Amino acid sequence: MSNFKRPRKLQPGDRIAVVSPSWGGPNVFPAIYETGLEAMRSQLKLEPVEFPTARMAPDKLAQNPKLRADDINAAFADEAIAGIFVSIGGDDSVRILPYLNTELILANPKLLMGYSDTTTLLSYLSFQGLVTFHGPTIMAGMAQIESLGDQYKSHLVKMLCGNGQSYDYAPYQAYAEGYPDWTIPENLGKVNALTKNSGWDWLQKGEDKQGYFWGGCIEVLEFLKGSDFWPVRSFFDDKFLLLETSEEVPTPHQVMRILRNYGLQTILDRIQGLVIGRPRGYSEEQKRQLCTVVKQVVVDEYGRSDIPIILDFDIGHTDPQFIVPFGVKTLISSANERVALVESIFDKV
Repeated sequence: MSNFKRPRKLQPGDRIAVVSPSWGGPNVFPAIYETGLEAMRSQLKLEPVEFPTARMAPDKLAQNPKLRADDINAAFADEAIAGIFVSIGGDDSVRILPYLNTELILANPKLLMGYSDTTTLLSYLSFQGLVTFHGPTIMAGMAQIESLGDQYKSHLVKMLCGNGQSYDYAPYQAYAEGYPDWTIPENLGKVNALTKNSGWDWLQKGEDKQGYFWGGCIEVLEFLKGSDFWPVRSFFDDKFLLLETSEEVPTPHQVMRILRNYGLQTILDRIQGLVIGRPRGYSEEQKRQLCTVVKQVVVDEYGRSDIPIILDFDIGHTDPQFIVPFGVKTLISSANERVALVESIFDKV
């Protein structure tokens, strides 16, 4: 079993801290936020506990990064809190990292989940040795549980509350890009039109590999590079690099430039595989271009013809998305087109 510090699994009735470490979305769109809170109660049987930043106005949050970090620290310190869910993403949670009490957090491991701008917290705390959870937020993913089908709800329950020693990921049958206008009451909890999912794109197959997922939103990770919050290079030796693009739709050419930086840092030399989420807002031509530039940089320029490379994985800014724990041993089998967690997600205590 890995040396990462693991939280305990969630149980019905558990109290879950709700925080806003980035943008004050709940203050701007309270109705969809409250839809998400109700889904936590009715669909997952969890009890949300709103911390001070949860509904704070965006301007106040922007002016007070320490307040946001204080909520994170307090949630980890509170013995009555079993987990921490993020309300929504944003673009400046990187500013709270210097105020985190990392020693306290690691001494009190809890389930921390979010995506997009929450990448800063997930990636840094994973680097420090905590299992963190890349997955839906209250407003984007939780609020839409009923619209996204039984497979999604079952996945959430198994990943947050399950006892299994292993878990096989399976592509969702359909996906949506974004949500209808949150200011219109009839739209609450809904997603945009569903598109049939043709499955993952195994751009390159390789030997079966075991490792640990790490990564997140590709643009947000750029904030961290070169800082004290970016992992040392040896950290990447047993990692599957997990990347996804935001609703701002970075072009394939921009992704190419970013991947070259991973190459320059020797990260591409070290990783055991590359998994890229389904890009939101891409045309079919852009998807083809993305495949081309990924192969060009990773395989042709940096010589990694030996590792599995998967595109269109069900993570990131399309729905439904997987919950992917960072720090749990994972198998990628090209021969069987299989991605599976192969050890327990949670502490047995």
